[in-house]
Amino acid sequence: MVLSVATIGLKLTGMHRITTRKGQAAGRAKLGLSESQNGNGTNPRRARDRTAKKQALIQAALGLFASKGYEVTTTREIAAAAGCAEGLIHRYFKGKAGLLTAMIENRISKETQDFGHQLRPASNFADEFLRLVEREVERAWESRDFLRVFIPRAIVDPAVGTVMNKALISVRAKAIMERLKYYQSCVESSQDAIEAFTQAVGMLGFVFGFVRPVLLGHDRIGAKKMAVSVARILVGNHPVFSAI
Repeated sequence: MVLSVATIGLKLTGMHRITTRKGQAAGRAKLGLSESQNGNGTNPRRARDRTAKKQALIQAALGLFASKGYEVTTTREIAAAAGCAEGLIHRYFKGKAGLLTAMIENRISKETQDFGHQLRPASNFADEFLRLVEREVERAWESRDFLRVFIPRAIVDPAVGTVMNKALISVRAKAIMERLKYYQSCVESSQDAIEAFTQAVGMLGFVFGFVRPVLLGHDRIGAKKMAVSVARILVGNHPVFSAI
């Protein structure tokens, strides 16, 4: 069969393209890279999948620990609820206990994000105090599964309570105190008064956002209204704010 010059030229061009692609692929292989990798050798899609799977396992474990209890929940149940392979729990968290640590780390990350989206200060201390109480009530309600899991764990393992206090409670109390110190009337009050109002925000949030609606089955909206009513009494009876 006789081939024309044009046909031969096309074949050579095609071979050159194939050779070029192979050479480029070989060059990337020498650098330890694949077509789907970045220059640092990581695969963005794989990294996203890993993060998504870890979050799915953490959320599934949180829900199961809160509803069934930590001790009786199995890693197989967690994996099934998350839609992941059971082996990933051991790969990512070194077992069920590691999920507890991941939950605290996840919570700390969320708290940090919350602090980064602070509301603008209210016009006076009383309004700010009431708004902080409402916010803490909502936060306690949103954290109900987390609290269901870790309050019992803190009772049987004091180390868990210590970590929660240092990493979560103390940090949030400091942020609340800084907001209250913004107001001149509060600054002129004693340090004890500032501390008392700070603790009141946390206690009202916990009692009316978690204890009453979750543990005692009270109406959530009614509990929130009661928290605001108690907060109004507290701020109205303090002599520092008599002029407000």
